[in-house]
Amino acid sequence: MAWQEIDNQLKAKFLFKDFVHAFGFMTQVALVAEKHDHHPWWANVYNQVEIALTTHDAGNIVTEKDRKLAQAIDEIYQKFQNA
Repeated sequence: MAWQEIDNQLKAKFLFKDFVHAFGFMTQVALVAEKHDHHPWWANVYNQVEIALTTHDAGNIVTEKDRKLAQAIDEIYQKFQNA
């Protein structure tokens, strides 16, 4: 997935077959985010999920914490693309 750094955030859009797949992706991301103790801003409309990551504790900038979660999110997304 192509993450872009914009306004001190890592941002990406993810597309799915339908709402059920998008929501399933969000559910898996939520569990991983909780393990990372790092929670994304996100929005969902039907088959599209938008995610933005920034580290609030570091002054709302992109840190290694964001990059690690982005990588984990990409791995989850890859599973949905191969399904």
